[in-house]
Amino acid sequence: MPDHVYPLVGAIFGLIIGSFLATIVVRWPKGQSVMSGRSRCDSCDQQLRAIDLIPVISYLLRSGKCARCGATINPDHLMIELGAALIGGLAFLVDPGSAGLVGAIFGWLLIALAALDAQHHWLPDRLTLTLAISGLAASFFIDTPDIIDRLIGGAAGFAALFIIGWSYRLLRGREGLGGGDPKMLGAIGCWLGWSALPLVILGAALVGLLSALTMRVRGQTVTTDSALPLGSFMAITAFPLWIVQTMMGGNLL
Repeated sequence: MPDHVYPLVGAIFGLIIGSFLATIVVRWPKGQSVMSGRSRCDSCDQQLRAIDLIPVISYLLRSGKCARCGATINPDHLMIELGAALIGGLAFLVDPGSAGLVGAIFGWLLIALAALDAQHHWLPDRLTLTLAISGLAASFFIDTPDIIDRLIGGAAGFAALFIIGWSYRLLRGREGLGGGDPKMLGAIGCWLGWSALPLVILGAALVGLLSALTMRVRGQTVTTDSALPLGSFMAITAFPLWIVQTMMGGNLL
């Protein structure tokens, strides 16, 4: 298959994966099962037909509404499907081989975590653990960073934010970081290696600053007590860093 076809295949595969990820993001926080039973409308609970399950196209054909009850379909379905398609396409554009598939998996896990943290300030342990384990397993398919760099990255990433959060709580008497943030950075370290961690933190800080400025422009109040999703900011930063790292042969610094 010609190399230029791989990004299209990656994008199509991403749409399918994105549909599943969107279901996780919408249903998991509600305690609803995402693994059993047929797909149903989130509002009227009616079973969906095949025509209602085509990623993106079904949403557009139905104008973002359920064909039966007319309720608005959660736009997260559309946004996550499109995001997963973009990730799949970019990953296979950077590398049409096994590295591209591995990178797409990294991006797809990140997009689910980013959405959950942005909406619910929740980074599920099962998902961050999956991210960490898959990052270590990726060393069997991608030479760099090697397994030692990934192990150090996992430990250093977790320790760095854990110490910062612990120190903040000790000095201020309240939580400054969510409990999932250190695990998230550790899991990213398992993918990108220890040397990428400063760039992840720097990028997350810049994304967070841009987010805060956007909130202010929209008239929203932003104070030192405002809860911002650091996990989401790290996820937004991590996948582009993977792209750069892959294009540079595995080294960022």
